[in-house]
Amino acid sequence: MSLSYFWIFILLLTAGTPVVFALLIGPGVSLMIDGNEVFFSALLTRLYSGMNSFPLMAVPFFILAGELMNQGGITRSIVNFSQTLIGHFRGGLAQVNILSSVLFAGLSGSAVADTSALGKMLIPAMEQNGYSRRFAAAVTAASSVIGPIIPPSGIMILYAFIMNVSVAGMFLAGIIPGILICAGLMLMTSRIAKKRNYPVANEKASWSQRGSAFKSSFLPLLTPVILLGGILLGWFTPTEAAAVAAAYALVITLYFTKTLKPKNLPNVFINAAVQSGTILLLVGSAVTFAWIITVSGMADLLAGELVGITENVLLLLLIINLFLFGIGMFLDAGPAILILGPVLAPIFISLGIDPLHFAVIMCVNLTVGLATPPMGLVLFVAASVSDEKTENIALEMLPFLAVEALVIFLITYFPALTMTLPRWFGFA
Repeated sequence: MSLSYFWIFILLLTAGTPVVFALLIGPGVSLMIDGNEVFFSALLTRLYSGMNSFPLMAVPFFILAGELMNQGGITRSIVNFSQTLIGHFRGGLAQVNILSSVLFAGLSGSAVADTSALGKMLIPAMEQNGYSRRFAAAVTAASSVIGPIIPPSGIMILYAFIMNVSVAGMFLAGIIPGILICAGLMLMTSRIAKKRNYPVANEKASWSQRGSAFKSSFLPLLTPVILLGGILLGWFTPTEAAAVAAAYALVITLYFTKTLKPKNLPNVFINAAVQSGTILLLVGSAVTFAWIITVSGMADLLAGELVGITENVLLLLLIINLFLFGIGMFLDAGPAILILGPVLAPIFISLGIDPLHFAVIMCVNLTVGLATPPMGLVLFVAASVSDEKTENIALEMLPFLAVEALVIFLITYFPALTMTLPRWFGFA
């Protein structure tokens, strides 16, 4: 089979065709050119089987849980709790923004949801407190990439599904990289805040104020504890954990915090269904495309080309990180993982890289791509929320992107940073 499908796919992407259609049209047209129309039924079968998966059911449940938390007003309690902890530091609101992203990551696992929910609240507040709008938007966008790294993570579930890697193992492997990014962003923010003399958000909160804020956010913050604890203790599978998360979010927003009304539920379920349908169709298309890649021998061809450059694994890791960073500038993390995972992972696994280690390298790298120009989805959301030009936000984000690039380097060349927790719990 020729490689014409790949060039058709690239041409369609360049022309602005939605990824899901490019993934299907490329192989379809290629089969017609090669006179292999008989394989059309196989394409449709792969499309259906790519979506018909029990582990993949975790995605819509996690989306529903995030939507319930978001529309249930949980964001405000998390921001208030963060502010009582670190709001008294120089550049306090910017630090609150970053810490809130970490806490919010344990609820939604979505960078876009993080940017939208926290940005609408914190960007205007930061601007009113003396921060430039572009800096406020840059901090929001840069910190929101922590969302898909700290569990739960929709991107990691997609990778685990397509590459048959442990979801629980990936969740554990993402914790330390997420914390490293948080610490790095906070240090960089502190340096910038002192240089620009950004204000202190508020006086240091008393322990009683912190206790009160923690009490109001306690139930939502239990979500990741219940998820990871239940999975690691064997109480439920990752898919069942997602369903538990959705049910838990529904109960606490309706009956405990009472921030969500029954009349709001239809809108919540419709939004979650639309998002889930989009992702599942994308997954099915990507599985079909990955099958074509395998059948055509493109994966073997690329493996030969990479090994032909150098047999030094450390150098190959550097090359692939640069490649992924470039891809992340133009392609959303989900499609990039679904398309490139089956191509790249076997190459590095054959060179002795642990499957879980490479999985985290790829997921973190492409997640950072969500906030990089010119096509970073998070960047566009931040621009929309802040009413600031994307190029201005991108320039302001450069120091933060440097921090995130450093973390990618660290987790690439120091595997213990990602592999220690999975090994402790027997997932690596």
